[in-house]
Amino acid sequence: MATDIRFDTKVAVLVRDDLATWQRLNVTAFLVSGVTHAWPQLVGEPYADADGTAYLAMLGQPVLVFEGDATTLTQAHERALRRDLTVGVFTADLFRTGNDDDNRAAVAAVRRDDLDLVGLAVHGPRNAVDKIVKGARLHP
Repeated sequence: MATDIRFDTKVAVLVRDDLATWQRLNVTAFLVSGVTHAWPQLVGEPYADADGTAYLAMLGQPVLVFEGDATTLTQAHERALRRDLTVGVFTADLFRTGNDDDNRAAVAAVRRDDLDLVGLAVHGPRNAVDKIVKGARLHP
């Protein structure tokens, strides 16, 4: 029987609302991979079906995906940094790179306030994350 579990923390991804669907999905996937790397304790146990076929483990808590315009992303980024939370970022430049080394170089080449953010991810206390994504809409 399922029970409602209230987590003390929240994982949120915020994507820019002018991205194509494939871009939104790509940004979300990349950002969630950063969350699982930074907080491996959030990952549950591997899955298996009734036949014993093994499947990958997944995050053990929901990921809420929000959307907003460029200003909303910039504000959320600033709020997260003011709260000393680690943020995952995805910039428009990353759509033009093809590997992790080039991705990191593209981000490193731009000052924080000039990043062309198209997505960000944050994990932290529920109330802090709620304040960070304030103004964003839950992705439909």
